[in-house]
Amino acid sequence: MLSMVLSVFLLGGCSSMAVLDPKGPVAAQQKDLIMLSIYFMLFIVIVVFVLFTFIVFKYRERPDNMAYEPPEMEGSKILEIVWTVIPVIIVIALSIPTVQVIYSLEGPPKETAHKEPLVVHATSVDWKWVFSYPEENIETVNYLNIPTERPILFRLTSADAMAALWIPQLGGQKYNMSGMETQLYLQADEPGVYQGRNANFTGQGFSGQRFEVTAKPEDEFEAWVEETQATAPELTEDQYELFMLPGETGLHTFSSTHLDFVDHAHDAEYAMNARDKHGVHVDPHGKGKDEDRTDMDDIKTREEHDRHENSEEGDHEHSH
Repeated sequence: MLSMVLSVFLLGGCSSMAVLDPKGPVAAQQKDLIMLSIYFMLFIVIVVFVLFTFIVFKYRERPDNMAYEPPEMEGSKILEIVWTVIPVIIVIALSIPTVQVIYSLEGPPKETAHKEPLVVHATSVDWKWVFSYPEENIETVNYLNIPTERPILFRLTSADAMAALWIPQLGGQKYNMSGMETQLYLQADEPGVYQGRNANFTGQGFSGQRFEVTAKPEDEFEAWVEETQATAPELTEDQYELFMLPGETGLHTFSSTHLDFVDHAHDAEYAMNARDKHGVHVDPHGKGKDEDRTDMDDIKTREEHDRHENSEEGDHEHSH
């Protein structure tokens, strides 16, 4: 019991534990719910231990009651009702705030519900993240920029294995599933860099499927959007096909999105076709075998080599 008490107070002041260091209203609600549950259960544990200690002390064997034999009893209806009702009350007491928080998080935070949310399509691929900003016509890979004090509506899907987008300091995770789309509202109240990751095991490259979220003031975010639209290259369908292959890659920025040629909910079908086209075979259970890992730089080099050879053959035929 002592270790439990110490862990609660130590973790409560531990800023390195991201879940207990919220930087947005969604994460703050979830932290409050976590701490409420911990304190409530800790209270129950203390009551149980106090009663246990009292009973052990009061009814211990003593020199003056060595010959005592308790009477045979068939049962006590009062006690049976008490120890049945108490757990029901505990479950109800924990369920009510939990259900209230769950339903409140299905929409944007109340503080900024009047603001238009920033829509971000988040596609999980083994083992990378593709983020599309349809209204800004920008796409990023393995990193995300968002404005502060504005709700972010994530529209989640997966191109292969079921994943889960999780940014602990901004809110809890929600699943990315192939062939369908789920939605998650998050918000950052403070500028900063927050760590995000895949919270659902998806094979050998799972540990590296992380990304950084940079929260900026609205004016700085708009400046980034304008700069990206003016300087970043456009995303081609051939490039997006490479992102659909299993493997790891770095950070990428584009001034167009794959939504121009692929419906977001059909990324899984598109990824399957891309892998068939490139001869990449993937374990259907998402276990990520070594032979299924793809080095995108190798693929790009191989394709450039093939195009170069085809070009030389064409020039040779033309010369004849």
